[in-house]
Amino acid sequence: MYAQSCFHCGEKVAPADLDPPRYPVSYRQQVQATCCAGCQAVAQTILAAGLDSYYTQRDKPAERAAPLPDELLQQMQLYDAPELQASFVKAEPGEVREAALILEGISCAACIWLNERQIGRLPGVLAVSINYTSHRARVRWDNRRVQLSQILAAVAAIGYRAHPYDAERQDALHQQERRRALTRLWVAGLSMMQVMMLAYPVYVAEPGEISATWLGLLNWGSLLLTLPVVLYACQTFHQGFWRDLRRWRVGMDAPVVIGVWAAFLASCLATMTGRGEVYFDSVSMFVFLLLGGRYLEGMARRKAGAAAESLVKLIPAFAHRLDNYPASRQSQETPVASLKLADILLVKPGEPYPADAEVLEGQGSADEALLTGEARPVVKAVGDAVIGGAINLDAPLIVRVSHLGQETRLAAIVRLLDQALAEKPALAQLADRIAGWFVLALLLVAAAAYLFWHWHDPAHALPITVAVLVISCPCALSLATPAALTAATGRLARAGLLVTRGHALETLAKVSDVVFDKTGTLTFGQPRLLATLAFGTQRETELQALAALLEAASEHPIALALRTASAPAELAVSDYRNYPGGGVEAAVGGQRLRLGRPDFVAEFCVAPRPAALADWQAEHTVVCLASEQAWLGAFALGDQIKPDAQALLAALPGLRTHVLSGDALGPVQAVAQQLGIAELRAAALPADKLAYVQALQAEGRRVLMVGDGINDAPVLAAADVSVAVGGGAEAAQAAGDLVLVGNLAVLAEGWRVAAQTQRIIRQNLLWALGYNLVALPLALVGWVTPWLASLGMAGSSLLVVLNAIRLAGPSRQAQKQRE
Repeated sequence: MYAQSCFHCGEKVAPADLDPPRYPVSYRQQVQATCCAGCQAVAQTILAAGLDSYYTQRDKPAERAAPLPDELLQQMQLYDAPELQASFVKAEPGEVREAALILEGISCAACIWLNERQIGRLPGVLAVSINYTSHRARVRWDNRRVQLSQILAAVAAIGYRAHPYDAERQDALHQQERRRALTRLWVAGLSMMQVMMLAYPVYVAEPGEISATWLGLLNWGSLLLTLPVVLYACQTFHQGFWRDLRRWRVGMDAPVVIGVWAAFLASCLATMTGRGEVYFDSVSMFVFLLLGGRYLEGMARRKAGAAAESLVKLIPAFAHRLDNYPASRQSQETPVASLKLADILLVKPGEPYPADAEVLEGQGSADEALLTGEARPVVKAVGDAVIGGAINLDAPLIVRVSHLGQETRLAAIVRLLDQALAEKPALAQLADRIAGWFVLALLLVAAAAYLFWHWHDPAHALPITVAVLVISCPCALSLATPAALTAATGRLARAGLLVTRGHALETLAKVSDVVFDKTGTLTFGQPRLLATLAFGTQRETELQALAALLEAASEHPIALALRTASAPAELAVSDYRNYPGGGVEAAVGGQRLRLGRPDFVAEFCVAPRPAALADWQAEHTVVCLASEQAWLGAFALGDQIKPDAQALLAALPGLRTHVLSGDALGPVQAVAQQLGIAELRAAALPADKLAYVQALQAEGRRVLMVGDGINDAPVLAAADVSVAVGGGAEAAQAAGDLVLVGNLAVLAEGWRVAAQTQRIIRQNLLWALGYNLVALPLALVGWVTPWLASLGMAGSSLLVVLNAIRLAGPSRQAQKQRE
């Protein structure tokens, strides 16, 4: 039997909402009923924060949480429609959905924590992560258990606003926030200048030189000029403080608000009674300095996250659709959101591709630098795939849409970036925990300082307390790691290396061994013709043309390699026979020829096998061509080494390198010798690869595994940090901690940036901790005034962010390509 009054506010619960409770709350292993979604959200937040004792110690029920307006709820329910979700929600197997949302009202790291807890508590929500830099949330949920409208309503219930991510709307919000911040800064700055003009005579006059009447007028003038600062310019601090207070938390805005109001109210009391000191000039000055520091910090933070934001904006708003192709080439301007699979589009020079597509007509080049890190234009011809967001450079192309919305390669890259920026490494989590306790300790220290100075020197009690509250705010401590990770992640994304796990950069900087898979990683993963050996009088080019002719109808990878090497001979072919696992046979130009494995050809040709084949077979895949009477030639095929593999290995000084492959010893040894890699293991099954990496780890080595992410999933997961080499949408499903979408040499840049990131994070943390250790004692002994304290706190946070921005500079590879 459930209580008929709301567990949170005490108001009556409608009988229809009682059995079972429509808005249940689990409290001490019992289910309690609440009267509305607002009370349910507030109660769940209090209980999840470990403050369940609130409901036993309070002396009266809490005020009822304001219910959401019906109009707003109806608007949110529209987002449950599948046709509306098609443009921003990714559908996964099992009714799982994933969406990018933008949050309004975020002002500090505490807001991120509160929203993540609120959304994550909903039944059916599988994962939620919020990027502090862009305020973009990535949410995954089970559509059978919870609807998107319920997620949006849960965010609105705690005073924030969530809606589907839209780049234009995000820009508009940034501009709106910027204008508000500048207006507050302008109000605080103007007030500060005027108040300082009124305070200046008091500072320079001798005691008793200004009469009490004029002194009172100066103080009243300062009070009136400071009112806009306290009531308007401080609004952003008040909102954050009030939100934290309603959730029974102590956030980073608490010391600022308490300090401002303590100084302001004490000054008001001194003005009204004519006794005591006034601090209106200090209040206006340190609010101005705090707002200025926060404004500059926000600009720097957005610059650090510019890479991810620039990716989101690559897709254009409109496309040129050809509705009657090929009968008509007349295009129609169509919103990208309304495109469908297989639509035919015209992409003009200088325009971005609206979606992933296949070229049907035309030839040109594409700029894919922001997507893959490849600075050189990529040639696109009929049949080639183009990436949505890449720029068509020099010729009009007609393309057919192959992937849309959340299925595109660009969407996959953005999801990986969101995931990386939202995941916090252990160092960042520790800093956040320290910051939360630090604020509480700071308030206690400030209270103790006030009591001490009030007992010994009452005149200095208030300014010292305010200075203590302001100077040691742990903003710099909370920003130290996220700012550096955001800048580094954006820099590597531009180079073509996507960080997908929060710990990746931290671990990458500490690796001692790099283990490479061979096929698809160090090599292209496709057979290519490496050499041709003629046994008779025919030239190598003639033998290659004959081989291409015999393989003209085959789709085998070896056949493709032979066809790619040469145009087929212009001879008549008859009586074509295919022998699976052996090769092909046909009558060509009046004689029967056989092409295939040496053993298969030896059964056909009466002549003895050439001795030179033995050496070739030890290192390569060999295909032979023969007539019934004579061996004509042989073709050595192998997997060609990527041209940037050598550059990568040369740029990894001090790291031990290994080749770990399932291929035969000969090809693996040949690749290792060409690249100068001493450690190798061939013919390794997935279990053998896993055991190899685990053996290295047992020796105390930190292992970086580089594989293609297809058959290397177990060993990629077991390595300390892993890189999945791949492209397309498949890269998003890779098991790696990093995904390489650019060329192989970018890994060296990743290793350098990871090491630099760790140095900057350590510098930031040491600065933040050292600053507080020095500043707090100075404030306690009265050597720091309130305005100087605000300058120190704002400068400390800004310095941390500016130090992190150094990571966002251009990569070495990009600099070399420009040169």
